[in-house]
Amino acid sequence: MKLPENLNQKLEKRMQNNSLRKLPAFNNLIDFSSNDYIGFSRSETIFKLTHAYLHENEIFQNGATGSRLISGNHSLYQIAESFISQFHDSESALIFNSGYDANLGFFGAVPQRNDVILYDELSHASIRDGITMSNAKSFKFNHNDFEDLEHLILKFPDTNIYIVTETVFSMDGDTPNLEELVQLSEKYNCYLVVDEAHTLGVFGEKGEGLTQYLNLHNRIFARIMTFGKGLGCHGAVILGNTELKEYLINFARSFIYTTGLSPHSVAAILTAYQQLEVEKAAIQKLRQNIIFFNQQKNLLGLKPIFVRSKSAIQSAIVQGNENVKKLAQELQDKGFDVKPILSPTVPERQERLRFCIHSYNSEEEIKQVLELLRDFIY
Repeated sequence: MKLPENLNQKLEKRMQNNSLRKLPAFNNLIDFSSNDYIGFSRSETIFKLTHAYLHENEIFQNGATGSRLISGNHSLYQIAESFISQFHDSESALIFNSGYDANLGFFGAVPQRNDVILYDELSHASIRDGITMSNAKSFKFNHNDFEDLEHLILKFPDTNIYIVTETVFSMDGDTPNLEELVQLSEKYNCYLVVDEAHTLGVFGEKGEGLTQYLNLHNRIFARIMTFGKGLGCHGAVILGNTELKEYLINFARSFIYTTGLSPHSVAAILTAYQQLEVEKAAIQKLRQNIIFFNQQKNLLGLKPIFVRSKSAIQSAIVQGNENVKKLAQELQDKGFDVKPILSPTVPERQERLRFCIHSYNSEEEIKQVLELLRDFIY
């Protein structure tokens, strides 16, 4: 059967706006696009240790066989969740199949009909999708604007309020003032929820994340960590108290009604976390590369086009889908994998080149790609 006409019209509109998404082909270009910040996804050590762990423990099962509440809760889950909760100094940890599933599960289940969710306007799509599944009322506040947030809080006295933000935003790479946000949430007895997808493996002595690095983690209701970025594998975890874990097991639909991760996936998560405790050189090299990237963009006169960021995500604003796609292609033709971020993923006139910095990028590669960007723009 043909695609319905109204769907064809939506595709046609995307083509007219030069915003049609396509799956990219695999390439061997110099990586400035992936979220593999400290190189764990390509770590031969983690690969070998994962297989060795499974072999030594005689775990030769390929699939989970069912949801964790039926037959998929193999013994590795308890071992991994115990290790993760200790690593993150959390009372409990509950593994989900992905960061998207974790956000759908949390926001679809925890805030109730008479509750209110206040979320940063630049929150990730998975957070916003989870919020749409909730029966709670929801309102967005201006990005990192806590005066606007407090104004909203005051509208809902005697109400359970959930405040939602990210520690590093995926498109801008910037960070809210977390100390101020924690104080504000405590002042009004709000439940603070933070998505730390882009800080695991990046911030902290062992890559434990930004709130823990700032020693704010025990003042936060729930932390959501994603494994597909800095940890280099797959899945996610929600950190919180034991009652929250029990509640999610009973009411989070994206947890209850899905097949669990395979033993191999959970073993990879456990092994990667264990490597965070010993692989401090990669984390330190990433920090050095972020500093070097910022220094070079300033030296080359590129600071005005970049969004201010001290994280591994660095975005250069290039307005217009056609313009940013052309510039990305020119960089790719020179051997650098830099991806364009188009509207409607970001607002119109906020289209950008998104540079992801890694521990395995050399200073020469960073210098070269920024020099090319300067030459193409100026």
